Amino acid sequence: MMEEAIKKVDILIEALPYIKKFYGKVVVVKYGGSAVEHEELNHSILEDITFMNLVGIHPVIVHGAGPFITKRMKEAGVDVRFVDGIRVTDKKTLEIVNESLGEVNRDIVRELKELGNEAKGFIGKNGEIISAKKKNFAHDAGFVGEVTGFDTNLLFSLLRAKIIPVVAPLGVGGDGQLYNLNADTVAAELAVAMEAEKMVLLTNVRGIMKDIDDSDSLLSSVKLADLNLLLQNRIINGGMIPKVDACSSAAERGVHKTHIIDAKILHALLIEIYTDKGIGTEIIKG
Repeated sequence: MMEEAIKKVDILIEALPYIKKFYGKVVVVKYGGSAVEHEELNHSILEDITFMNLVGIHPVIVHGAGPFITKRMKEAGVDVRFVDGIRVTDKKTLEIVNESLGEVNRDIVRELKELGNEAKGFIGKNGEIISAKKKNFAHDAGFVGEVTGFDTNLLFSLLRAKIIPVVAPLGVGGDGQLYNLNADTVAAELAVAMEAEKMVLLTNVRGIMKDIDDSDSLLSSVKLADLNLLLQNRIINGGMIPKVDACSSAAERGVHKTHIIDAKILHALLIEIYTDKGIGTEIIKG
């Protein structure tokens, strides 16, 4: 019992310098995918965010709902189509995206409140926090947009009041049109706009790995200057490319550290931020 108690205190002591360093700083956390649908993972992530909030970090959540949206579309008999990794979003798809993200957003806000936080959700036209415009592709992707701005004054006022913003990746155009946005990109743009200390992308892999089948090949820290070589050697490939792009975009424009970590590891967020070694990959300017 005594040894176990000492270990717990040692962990707290290790976290103390990081608690001091990040006190009062903004950290943007993006998660979605399987974590949204997996009750235990979702609860673990929100517990981590609650801890961060209680020790003085200002967390801002950006969430997706990709698998949930795809499931709803199939149930409704709507074709699921992607072009270059982008979900083609016609009018019916946009309705399903809006409904699905709204449901996930409300669930996150509810659980954060159950954990003792104050939280406020922003969902497209029900919370016009993101300005957007139609994004142009070689092939028309429908109502897919790109970020043009944020209401950062409102977000900062919430953070000062210890209220956690929970942001769905839906933007509103100048004409009132709703647009489907990439959640990783929203997180990166928001982190830059709010001059965040960190941006963390929770995903389904450990981070950038030299060999996806070898957990010991994890790259715990990568400089922006080294990313091109990793891309050329296909160490970064597939679904990891847009996540790395989002991290590098944020790091290039002032976010001090960006992180890719595995949401399936319980309390991965706290381990990455408050321990010496971390658990995923950090991408830094250098």
